[in-house]
Amino acid sequence: MNGQGSTPRGGRWATLPPAAGATVMATGILSAGLYLAGFDVLSVVALCLATALWLLLAWDFATLLLGDRRRWEASADTPAALTAVAATTVLGVRYELLGATPVAVALLLLAVLVWPVLLRTVLRRLERPAPGAAFLICVATQGLAVLSAVLVPKAGDWLAWTALALFLLGLVLYVEALARFDLRQVVTGAGDQWIAGGAMAISALTGSKLLASGVWSGDAETWVRTVTLVLLGLDLAWYAVLLCGEFVRPRLAYDVRRWSTVFPLGMTAVAALSTSAATDITWLSTVGRVLLWIAVAAWLTTAFGLVRSLTGRAGDRSPAAPPG
Repeated sequence: MNGQGSTPRGGRWATLPPAAGATVMATGILSAGLYLAGFDVLSVVALCLATALWLLLAWDFATLLLGDRRRWEASADTPAALTAVAATTVLGVRYELLGATPVAVALLLLAVLVWPVLLRTVLRRLERPAPGAAFLICVATQGLAVLSAVLVPKAGDWLAWTALALFLLGLVLYVEALARFDLRQVVTGAGDQWIAGGAMAISALTGSKLLASGVWSGDAETWVRTVTLVLLGLDLAWYAVLLCGEFVRPRLAYDVRRWSTVFPLGMTAVAALSTSAATDITWLSTVGRVLLWIAVAAWLTTAFGLVRSLTGRAGDRSPAAPPG
């Protein structure tokens, strides 16, 4: 809603930043994590839910673009707009894990079309100091990189070089976001401060998929492996810092931006599981499995808060019961 209690023409996509796409990102990455941990049925259920949410948000996105271009342009210059790219790539990765390569390729092409337009607009208006949503400039770019990396076995080595270029660009954009990030958000943020860690996590995931592609050898392979492990270590450090921030100043009430907390929790688990497989460091798999169930608990808690929020609003709009 626009802050005045009305729903803008063209849908609600512009009114839920950054959580609209973050619901898909959080649900999609949990589906990937559950698949990697061997819980296939739960993984497919989460994938179906993520797909349904993505279709709903894609409809809103397109309706707003075609029906109210001025409002779309006003919304497209916020970091939250990049959840459209990130959500699409996360869903694409999960479909490739499922073996649905044509769907994954279609989602990659769609994300590639949208990414440069939104990234250019967001970078032009990126504020200082910035909230955690600023790290979406990295997340969206790394989303393209990781989806490209998982498609390398089907597309060829050229896509590995594209993924590597996007991976490096994502790291540069992370530095840009970090330079603008308001560190006070660690203890005052409403949920999207966790994207600071989530961006590191998806960067580590990209590194692990580049390593697993088998394209690199010798010094190049050692470099990719080292960078991946460093990024995962930085991600886990962010995880600890952000968790401490939650204990220092608990924020227990539901906020729609909490979906931007669930996504980094799930992405950290998936990054640990994937890095374990790519580097043969077995204890990272145990870490990933523990973090996965923490992410699942966070998803369930946030979903419960969302349902309560929606039913509460519905109750507020209901006519008062007659006296007596």
